[in-house]
This record gives sequence, structure tokens and C-alpha cells, in this order.
Amino acid sequence: MGGLTSERSGVMNIGLEGNMLTSACVTSLVGINTGNALSGLAAGILASIALSMLLVLLTQAYRLDHIIAGMALNVMAIGGTSFLAKRFSNLERSGEIPQIAPWIYDGLVIFAPLAIALYLAYTKGGLRLLAVGNDPEKSRQMGLNPILVRYLALLWTGILCGVAGAMIVSNAGRFSDGMTAGKGFIALAALIVGGWRPIQAALACLFFGLFKILQLQLQGAKIFGIVWPSELWNSLPYLVTIVALAGLLGRNRAPAGLGKP
Repeated sequence: MGGLTSERSGVMNIGLEGNMLTSACVTSLVGINTGNALSGLAAGILASIALSMLLVLLTQAYRLDHIIAGMALNVMAIGGTSFLAKRFSNLERSGEIPQIAPWIYDGLVIFAPLAIALYLAYTKGGLRLLAVGNDPEKSRQMGLNPILVRYLALLWTGILCGVAGAMIVSNAGRFSDGMTAGKGFIALAALIVGGWRPIQAALACLFFGLFKILQLQLQGAKIFGIVWPSELWNSLPYLVTIVALAGLLGRNRAPAGLGKP
């Protein structure tokens, strides 16, 4: 959903991985040191928002290529979180991340796609977001400010990715280097498979999640009398993602203004 708000505004965002990883790290560090789960969550969201604002600044103010800017932020997040975790983590308290009740995250997972779908379909702000993402030049002629719309869209990208990162580290119980493990790129794949529509993208996420669960269940299991290598099952969600993208490549049209100034 964070990728959807960004790309529907016309900002190509492959930095979702970095947003979530940064949020997971900051949520862990602040949560452990304050002993407060809400403080950790708030800090993680703010860190993710900061990365999103940096992306929109680089792409809109300085006109950097969207893919290069997103990759730069991912690399910065990978290195930065590794440094922060090693520099500021207390190994004796590494398993003491305060937890928010899981049902709150589960509720947000269900609520977010429905809320975004209704917002896009029935509100003035949603229609402006779609208009800017489809044709920023015509939007300017109609009196809209595409840069302002994109800043607001990326604000929500930061919030949603921040919650996602906090959810990941809360489920794991502790932060580890690279713990998002490509989930940001799978989220982008789900967005493409879902045709940049919230409900369809959410269903695509469930589809990819099914294979993640299947991968865990098949570890060490005998198939046709053979115990297959764990590396094969570890790659299963990513292989399915590639196959799904290959099958739908060119069928789902991206927003026409994606990547345009």
C-alpha cells in the first residue's frame, strides 16, 4: 500500500525495502531503550517518512532518475541500519523489544487496502492523486500542484512502510541485518500484479505470502522420496514472484505519469 500511494502519484519507488528496513531497525532500538512499544513504532514511522521525503526531494526537486534514487536509498538503509544495530544495540537486551498487540497490525492489514480504495474512488484528494499520476502536465494546467500532491503521497508511503517495518521486527522479536529479505521488492511485484489497485494488490500479497508459508512447511519434507535442498525452498517465493511478473508483463498498465516530472 505504501508503494501504491507513491506510484499512483507518479513517483517510481523501489526504495520500499530501505523504508521498511530502516523502520525495523529504529523501532527495535527505540523500543528497547525506552521500554515503550508506541515510542518504538512512532520512531520507526518517522524514520521511514524521512527516507520517503528524501526520495521525493531527489526525484522532484533535483530531478534524479527515480530508480537510481531508490537504489541509493536502499543501499544507504542497508549500510546505515547495520551500523546502528552494531553501534547502539545492547546484546543483553536484544530480545526485549516491547510488543504491540498483533491484532492491531492484523486489523491495519485489512483496513488499509479498503480505506485506500475508498479514498481513491470517492474523495477529491484521491482523484487528484490519480490525476497527477496519470498526467502531471494536464494536472498543472487544471491548477493542481503535482509536487505538493507527491509530497503528501510519499508522506503516506513513509507511514505505511514504517508500520510494515515495525510489524516485521515485532514478529521476529529482534532486529538483524537485512531482515526484510526482499519483501520491499515482492511488495512492488504485488503492486504490478494487482494493476496498481489496492484490493487486487492486497490479494497478490496474500498469494505471495501463501508461497512463503509453503516454503517453510516444505523445509526438510520428502517430495517423491527426496529431501530437496533448503536453498530450493528458500527461493520459492521469489521464483513465484518472477513467474507472476513474467505472466502479467505488459497486461497491467502502469500509471501513465509514472517517472515523469
